[in-house]
Amino acid sequence: MQTSVTFKNLDPSENLKAYVGEKLDRFDKYLYNPAEASVVLSVEKFRHMAEINIIGDRLNIYGKEVTDDMYSAIDIALDKLEKQIKKNKQKIRKHRVGQKPNSKENIGEDTRFGEDDPSHHILVKNIEYKPMDVEEAVMQMGLVNDNFLVFTDARTNQVNVLYRRKDGNYGLIQPSS
Repeated sequence: MQTSVTFKNLDPSENLKAYVGEKLDRFDKYLYNPAEASVVLSVEKFRHMAEINIIGDRLNIYGKEVTDDMYSAIDIALDKLEKQIKKNKQKIRKHRVGQKPNSKENIGEDTRFGEDDPSHHILVKNIEYKPMDVEEAVMQMGLVNDNFLVFTDARTNQVNVLYRRKDGNYGLIQPSS
């Protein structure tokens, strides 16, 4: 991690620079790409302030702490940054997987049809669908990343499937009367 340490109202100290660099190295395991850290250490009367800003992996994380001791201010500010990084990375992981915390979808096991023919595998996905009209279903599709949405048409009370076409438009599958 590329680190720049700035001192305000404080004599520059190699010990403090080395301490900050050593502590910031533990964040390399959380950040996949090279990151830049700017650290400002300052003293005002009896208050020791540590301000740390880390930029990397599309993250901009800032932490500030004021205590009576510079080393403890650095440690507490770094703990705050670590919590922020972990929280942000967890949020990204959930988003990439496409899981929502209150998702009602249950994915079943891989079911085989015809045990003697292993080329046919079907993944069974049980979903709960609710009554809505087509316009509401289109709005729902805009909010989710799925390619299809199963819903009950509020007017006809029949199961419909709204899907996203390759050209960006939507298609609707509905049973014929």
